[in-house]
Amino acid sequence: MRPADVPEVVAIERATFPIPWTHDNFLHEIERNPFACNRVARSGRGNLEAYASTWMLSGELRINNLAVREASRGKGIGEALLRNLMELARQAGCQIASLEVRPSNLPALRLYEKLGFREAGRRRGYYTDTREDALLMRAPL
Repeated sequence: MRPADVPEVVAIERATFPIPWTHDNFLHEIERNPFACNRVARSGRGNLEAYASTWMLSGELRINNLAVREASRGKGIGEALLRNLMELARQAGCQIASLEVRPSNLPALRLYEKLGFREAGRRRGYYTDTREDALLMRAPL
């Protein structure tokens, strides 16, 4: 992910999440966070189709945001991006991947379970917009 990608990333973020990260949030991750590993996935035509914002620290891949453009969902783009990040993290010495997800986000849950993530806990009232819990999920790398 480059600074020039941020407007498209923010557009996907806003269309995906009820409480989206801002342009400045993503710029901070790209330019100032030494633990950040941010990636985008592009179509054969070069269109930005998905992105992920993660941290790699203390042997852990922390997946903060992962989203696919609505018109491109169900094509394996998010899975390929996440597999790529998990492999990068493994090569960097990370031993575990973690994330939070809404229990109501069934497509995301299916993807994460397919890639070896299992529920490790629950954060009660985590999402401020609905007070929905978050499932804490982890996968060995």
